[in-house]
Amino acid sequence: MIHSQFLGSLKSKQTELVATDTEILNSLNEAFVDCPRPLHFTNWTHCEECKEHDDLLCSRDGSSLSLEDVGNVGWDPICSISPEGFAYYLPALARLSMTKPEQPFDWFGSQLLPHLCYDGPGNNRVLACTPSQRAAVVLFLNHLSETRADLADACYCVDELFEAIKIWSNGQLCGK
Repeated sequence: MIHSQFLGSLKSKQTELVATDTEILNSLNEAFVDCPRPLHFTNWTHCEECKEHDDLLCSRDGSSLSLEDVGNVGWDPICSISPEGFAYYLPALARLSMTKPEQPFDWFGSQLLPHLCYDGPGNNRVLACTPSQRAAVVLFLNHLSETRADLADACYCVDELFEAIKIWSNGQLCGK
């Protein structure tokens, strides 16, 4: 794999993980706890697909959202979610990306990363988050780079992982 040597050196430098998955998820949950649940998560009047995605997202919450709901790249409600809906569900999406996949190429993190990189540094998902929320996302992404490097490499999304870290880190410099 292209990034195996870099990731191998990154992993070999780790003597002790800074945080556990649970600690990272707790940090995200704390940062996003005040995100209001939107009445609608998509532009539900746009088309039938947006309505179906909205119906699904409205029928779930952060603890009930599952891979079965969002894990199909060909039918992904997160593609059409509003920035406020994305912030509401971000801790759940992080939880799903920390779930061990049956096969390395089934890792949900590879599906989440494009949503985090969407439209670059000025994207509305970054801008909808507070600086403390962005910092929690950067902590989560760094945790993925430390603990899921093999999965990112297997899914050919190492560059996207580091791009997401850069985008969300730079987003901390934005106002709000």
